[in-house]
Amino acid sequence: MIKRTIQAIRVHHYGGPEVLQLEQISCPEPGAGEVLVRVHAAGVLPADCATRQGIFIKKTFPYIPGSAFAGVIEEVGPGVTDWKVGQAVCGRASNGTSTQYTTVIVDERQNSAINLLTPKPETLTFDEAATLSAGATTAWTALLEDGGLQAGQRVLIHGAAGGVGLFAVQFARWKGAQVFATTSTANVDFVRSLGAETVIDYTTTPFEEMVHDVDLVLDTIGGETLLRSMKLVRRGGTLVSIYEPPLAELAEQLGIRAGMNHTIPKSEHLRKVTQLIDEGHARPTIRRVFALHEARKAHELCETGHGRGRIVLHIADEADRSLSRGSSSSG
Repeated sequence: MIKRTIQAIRVHHYGGPEVLQLEQISCPEPGAGEVLVRVHAAGVLPADCATRQGIFIKKTFPYIPGSAFAGVIEEVGPGVTDWKVGQAVCGRASNGTSTQYTTVIVDERQNSAINLLTPKPETLTFDEAATLSAGATTAWTALLEDGGLQAGQRVLIHGAAGGVGLFAVQFARWKGAQVFATTSTANVDFVRSLGAETVIDYTTTPFEEMVHDVDLVLDTIGGETLLRSMKLVRRGGTLVSIYEPPLAELAEQLGIRAGMNHTIPKSEHLRKVTQLIDEGHARPTIRRVFALHEARKAHELCETGHGRGRIVLHIADEADRSLSRGSSSSG
């Protein structure tokens, strides 16, 4: 049987962006409890770069990088009844998303943090919807689940213009918290537009001069920023880090609760996020869009850090032009 071939970025060994190869592969087929999604857009995350370098999640080669996506369901596998062909969706897939087609596990008994699916928000483009997984779900679980954020609390959010921080600011304001946020000079006005009441330019002002006795800190930076932030939390307050574990001994001395963002995102968290977006309470920001064949450039930009919003691979147009019939090739 002749199989359809598709384009995909694949990695055959760990290394820099140069190891990203555009290849022709066989289109995957959905198994039981899975759907096949035609990927319109894929998010490029710092975790994708770290995995490619061999310092995050270990992979079996070759593999397709990426996890965040938005697209349209092309086919449903055996046993799938809640999802329909032609449905616009977004989420996270464990089989890689820097490709024209990917499969996603939708059977909740098999589902995990790297297989999430929800209908795409009607108010977003596919490129925008591809930024929600990881950024928005991490912000949600860190603030609302691990942090237990409540209305009226004082919260400090570091890296507020980044892929996680920009959603954290919006979610905290929606919850009714008083938001303090740190960012660089170029992003001060942007972060203020997200709803932060006090925006601190960390390049000119130590954040300790502007904020103290907060109920909750969300740290996306680590290092000295994490250590300094622990001392700003009121006794009985909370610090949640998405970058590195806080020092347990220091937390005990200060009388605070400090730990990593440990709540595993689920599809229900992503659905809550998309509901807030459709209701107008939050919106993603795209830093830059690349084509699939420009994946190396996308990873190079992602590795520079300190950007505003998320980097996206726009894939659907390439799928329209290049889908072909024939035997698979390693390229």
